[in-house]
Amino acid sequence: MTKMLNETINCSPDIWQPMRQQQVFRGLLDSFSYPGRITPCADHETSACLSILIALVDGETTLADPQQLLSSALWARLETHPCVSEKAAFILLDGASEPDFDPCIGTLDAPETGATILLRVAALHHDLTGNFSLHLSGPGIESTTSISVDGLHPAWIAARQEWVSAFPLGVDFVLCDEHNFVAMPRTTQITMGDAA
Repeated sequence: MTKMLNETINCSPDIWQPMRQQQVFRGLLDSFSYPGRITPCADHETSACLSILIALVDGETTLADPQQLLSSALWARLETHPCVSEKAAFILLDGASEPDFDPCIGTLDAPETGATILLRVAALHHDLTGNFSLHLSGPGIESTTSISVDGLHPAWIAARQEWVSAFPLGVDFVLCDEHNFVAMPRTTQITMGDAA
């Protein structure tokens, strides 16, 4: 799971086109509006995680890749600035590993500067057939919604609870499997349970 992205997926040339990036970005906005909704990526030939990075980062943003999931060729194409995890606007990690850092959670004057953490997972499930379940509630969710995930270390959810405890400070999560993603903004409450 910790192989470089370009070793595990094909990267469609279309994903570098502005129109395709706009489609991915629109899907991400919808996903943040409806936390817990598993969203198919607009580009089915490129991994969801890489598609989101291509849509979000540019020469004005910072990205941490502490596990070196991105090749040097992808770094050159992304044109973003490498940064340590504690200060980066975006952080890319393998969700199967445990968190070992404290991300930027923003300030009271600028809570929007809290990091967005992209976690690669093995699979996202609409039902509870995955390794363990996540039960979500909060803005954008009618009552509660549940999904299950393969390849996500439970320590991420515990760490996230600490990072979002001083709202409006906090971080936003995006979980990505090969072709889908799910957004978990800092306003979302998450509890864990065993899946089937």
